[in-house]
Amino acid sequence: MSVTIKQVAEKCGMPAHIVGRVLFDYASFGPEAQEKVLAAARELGYPLDQLPQRHRTHNLGVLFVDESYSGLTHPFFATVLNAFKAEVESRGYDITFINHNMSGESATYLEHCRYRHVDGVCLACVDFYSDEVGELLNSEIPCVTVDHPTRQHPCVLSDNRTGVRQLVEYAVSMGHTRIAFISGQRNSEVTEERIRQFKKTMKDNGLPIPEGYFVEGRYGDAEVVRGLVSALLERPDRPSCILLPDDATYFAAQEAIREHELRIPADISVAGYDGIDLTQSLRPQLTTIKQDAVGMGREAALRLIDRLEHPESFQAEHVTIPVTLVKGGTVGWCNEW
Repeated sequence: MSVTIKQVAEKCGMPAHIVGRVLFDYASFGPEAQEKVLAAARELGYPLDQLPQRHRTHNLGVLFVDESYSGLTHPFFATVLNAFKAEVESRGYDITFINHNMSGESATYLEHCRYRHVDGVCLACVDFYSDEVGELLNSEIPCVTVDHPTRQHPCVLSDNRTGVRQLVEYAVSMGHTRIAFISGQRNSEVTEERIRQFKKTMKDNGLPIPEGYFVEGRYGDAEVVRGLVSALLERPDRPSCILLPDDATYFAAQEAIREHELRIPADISVAGYDGIDLTQSLRPQLTTIKQDAVGMGREAALRLIDRLEHPESFQAEHVTIPVTLVKGGTVGWCNEW
């Protein structure tokens, strides 16, 4: 005699209609409920191998939390997400932006994903160390991350190690020995990788990092970076070259440098990171590392879709996208004083 859903429900102490939904539409329920039902089903011999696969919605979630509130005008991630969107749509998928709103009620990211029945989620520009993001990454929902490696999900990474090394070595080749580094906020592996590589490359070149030459800033935060640049310029041992957290903060750095009646690059050299179009149209052109934003977005889409359509061959691979040094004209020959 075959085991029924009602028997499974009695075994795990849950209503039969809920058990049925867990078995046939597991994405609507948390891991705890799933495991409770599946454990009871296995113990009773319910034919789990004969269950149909969960209905796919061809709807992919995008979790993008920009702390500078630039939204989809973000100078770098807007290009990443646009490339992601174009690729998934070309393959028959729609996207939903994940937030805290679920029919007018507050929800966690995971709850919103389950409510929208997304097949998978792309996470970019979020605080990967937050509990709420961790809850989503540790759930049953397939994910792909951008610029943050995890053990259980595929990740698309820009080659931050090479990028920072190239920036520092280029500054050194231009005669600079007093190189300061303003990082972004320390809530992602991107920032930590850049910090480690800055310190390593300085050490490899026999250069000290005076106290205060490495400071934590914020990506895209003009006021914070402007204040940090000003503080560096007011030092009696001011640096000859300042590496900024990103290209977007270059304009704030420019203002601080002008206020101190200094010129770029005659008196002080500056470099950014990202290679956004706006700063590449300036004269002098900003010295920076150009990231392949289109390549990153497209690769994230391909990895997530491949995971959904070929789960039997899935591997949590990390894909590193190459970067390019743009020498520009904001890092000049060092003039000692």
